Amino acid sequence: MILEMKVPSPGESITEVEIATWLVADGDYVEKDQAIAEVDSDKATLELPAEASGIITLKAEEGDAVAVGEVVCLIDTSAAKPEGDAPAKEEKKVEAPKKEESKAPASETKTYATGTASPAAKKILAEKGMDASSVSGSGKDGRITKDDAVNATPSMGTPTGGARGTSRSKMSMLRRKVAERLVEAKNTTAMLTTFNEVDMSPIFALRNEYKDTFKNKHGVSLGFMSFFTLAVVRALKMYPAVNSMIDGQEMVSYDFCDISIAVSGPKGLMVPVMRNAENLSFRGVENEVKRLAIRARDGQITVDEMTGGTFTISNGGVFGSMLSTPIINPPQSGILGMHNIVERPVAVDGKVEIRPIMFVALSYDHRIIDGKESVGFLVAVKEALENPTELLMNNDVKKALEL
Repeated sequence: MILEMKVPSPGESITEVEIATWLVADGDYVEKDQAIAEVDSDKATLELPAEASGIITLKAEEGDAVAVGEVVCLIDTSAAKPEGDAPAKEEKKVEAPKKEESKAPASETKTYATGTASPAAKKILAEKGMDASSVSGSGKDGRITKDDAVNATPSMGTPTGGARGTSRSKMSMLRRKVAERLVEAKNTTAMLTTFNEVDMSPIFALRNEYKDTFKNKHGVSLGFMSFFTLAVVRALKMYPAVNSMIDGQEMVSYDFCDISIAVSGPKGLMVPVMRNAENLSFRGVENEVKRLAIRARDGQITVDEMTGGTFTISNGGVFGSMLSTPIINPPQSGILGMHNIVERPVAVDGKVEIRPIMFVALSYDHRIIDGKESVGFLVAVKEALENPTELLMNNDVKKALEL
């Protein structure tokens, strides 16, 4: 019996996936539920499990885009499992017939069309900043076709020695979707960024005192993300416009805080969501961050776990970034950028002291958030981070940390 395996739907609105990697070869015996391929959608990378045991016949190549519901492989369920290593079949070598040596072509005659680019080719060459005279045409009478323009490589100048190799690789569907959304955010929002700095000394003191007890009791570290998440939740309640989105000519405001966290995964940028962060404690946030980060790292994150989100937090500081302007994750209206912590001299009560300082940035959509609200939001985040005991823990540290 031959079983046709079709591409399952990874999630709502996804109509096409791309075969990223086949984990088995054509003709292999596969077990039921064995992962046979990794498929990329525009939101996540998912494993495709075998629906039955048998000999597999692949019907798609790596890199192929296939529609949801399309057959990608066949499984012969009546085939017996081979014992040991089956000897490879000897393939008869068939000698290709020798082609007759073609006679030297007659001298080419140039016409008015030689070196002339078609309208489509001319547009592509203009985008690349190339002159038509630097491209050889493969069309009739030497005309430059669209394919010629697409494959043309701009000059890199006169080489002076040394290796100058190049390589090309196809971007994954996820990476292409991220690129598309970033350009969309840039082109469709009135994005501005406001900055501030945070004295991290109070958080350092709390972590130094309670991090060991916290980890021993809860099994997760007391990191910075829980402080920032709860500070953001507090600020979103104070400035609800930042927790809103534009839908046509209407503004949609949310009474819940679904916080997206930008995570660098093996396939590119992923933004899993912490649902109802307003209901999470320090322990709850740290557990959820750890869970989502592990799933993103292992390629197990689902489309549902990355859908939605009303506000985003991005931590470029883990890579050493001092300051940046994070780009909005549409259709959201705001994103908070965290950066690295550096000891800097600051004035405290008329004296110069060395304090651990982090620069923070809020990028926001000015169409829906005014300057007063954006600055007020970031100041509220700063206040909560510099006075966490009072503003985030209600003056009861052990209760807040569930110790």
